[in-house]
Amino acid sequence: MTKNGLHIGIDLGGTKTSGVLMEESGAVRRHIRIASPRGNYDDTVQAIRTLVDDLTDSTAPNCPVGVGIPGAISPATGLVKNANSTWLIGRPIDRDLTAALARPVRVANDADCFALSEALDGAGAGYRSVFGVILGTGVGGGLVFDRRLHEGPNAIAGEWSHNPLPRPDPETDPLRDCYCGRTGCIETFLSGPGLAEDHLMRTGEAATPEEIMAAETPDRENSLTLYADRMARALATVINIVDPEVIVLGGGLSGVTALYDLVPDRLTRHVFSDTVRTRLLPNRHGDDSGVLGAARLWLSTSAVS
Repeated sequence: MTKNGLHIGIDLGGTKTSGVLMEESGAVRRHIRIASPRGNYDDTVQAIRTLVDDLTDSTAPNCPVGVGIPGAISPATGLVKNANSTWLIGRPIDRDLTAALARPVRVANDADCFALSEALDGAGAGYRSVFGVILGTGVGGGLVFDRRLHEGPNAIAGEWSHNPLPRPDPETDPLRDCYCGRTGCIETFLSGPGLAEDHLMRTGEAATPEEIMAAETPDRENSLTLYADRMARALATVINIVDPEVIVLGGGLSGVTALYDLVPDRLTRHVFSDTVRTRLLPNRHGDDSGVLGAARLWLSTSAVS
């Protein structure tokens, strides 16, 4: 940590990369967005370097950097794994960024950064256990206990989306291949592309996730209801194992207000309890949750376990 408490956060997304210069209080001094390079690792490192240079304050030229990526650093190899931005896989991005930036760098999964941000001063503030969920182009998750991000010994804590969908019905839940090499992953059902593909297969209608979730036709309403039931089954497994006080939704599909009624109504069917007290909430920081969480990787109150 620099003497004046400044630190930089970077959120490496599929289409855009965001960066902030943050004070230890959480106040943002500077916020920049750029287009993300696609398909080229060296271009990605260079883009982050340029963004960090543009964010750096003259009073803290070597302030530390936290970076959220769509993957994780393997504790066994030190290389990126489980990234849907496949050009990152097998690369030592934390070491390369540390060398390129000539300053301390911490790298974490982007869903972990989202969960951390929402747990510290977002929708999950005040709760001891927070499960943050990303519902967008992909599906991710992160766990925060007592304001501390929990990654686990394998750096996969919260990766619920690559478990199989619980209790699939052969009539309504056809299993599809996932980019990870498995079949029937939760992500293939709950991601935006997964929702659109499922709706097309069942109805013959090509529609965007946003159009489907608006539920303006009977077919789209049925797809929304089925999506909520699948989410309830998937989240029930998390609740049965972790029993978090709150689940915070982020990503493009988190803005569907109907989910906050439909999913809780269905959780009791699948959770092994006589009642479900876990709250389901929309995020507070919107698209900025990830980059704010990346900056907070350097806060003393948010150490990683």
